[in-house]
Amino acid sequence: MNHKTMALDTALLLVAAWIAIGGTVAMLVGNVVGSIVVPDHDWVADTVSDLAAGRYEIIQDVALYGFAGSLIACAIAAAHLHLDGTRWNIGVACLALLAMCVVVIGARNEYGDNDTEGVVIHIYVVYVLGLLFAALFLTMGRGLSHIARRYGVISYCCAALWIIGAPVFFFMPTGYDGAFERGLGVIAVVWVLSFSWMLISVARGAEQIRERT
Repeated sequence: MNHKTMALDTALLLVAAWIAIGGTVAMLVGNVVGSIVVPDHDWVADTVSDLAAGRYEIIQDVALYGFAGSLIACAIAAAHLHLDGTRWNIGVACLALLAMCVVVIGARNEYGDNDTEGVVIHIYVVYVLGLLFAALFLTMGRGLSHIARRYGVISYCCAALWIIGAPVFFFMPTGYDGAFERGLGVIAVVWVLSFSWMLISVARGAEQIRERT
């Protein structure tokens, strides 16, 4: 058994993984429920932001906070596991900053929909989200490959799809941007779930090694 395996807090990794999975599921469920409950919502034409404003905003707000919790859990677990050098540190920082951005989007209750009161920041936060997710997928790919090649491949595939798709979103016709935005969301969900499963596999593997020694 190597020293790194001995030092791993497997309980921390497992708790973080299940929090990340739970928060991601909460976001998916919130989006589906919100799309059904909000009157006249068209999931193809209307963006997720439309669900987070108005009478039923609490549904999407809770979903956003759940996903922010997922990102924080991933950041904590990644900082503990630390599979790479500077690249990995950048990825951890991206996770923490992404969680902050998601919380700001949910708490600010301002979505750039022709608002005139106060400072309109939604679009700028969206730009930052786009850059941070791209950086996250790229910087953590190599470290994830140290556990299993498939995790690195998933991360780099998410990066490629995101880098190609995210800029296109800003030029999409309003009649289709809702569906396209959800497609981008699926990329983020796939990465978080993949990362969570990696944490579970590492924790279980470490426990099995300890039991044999």
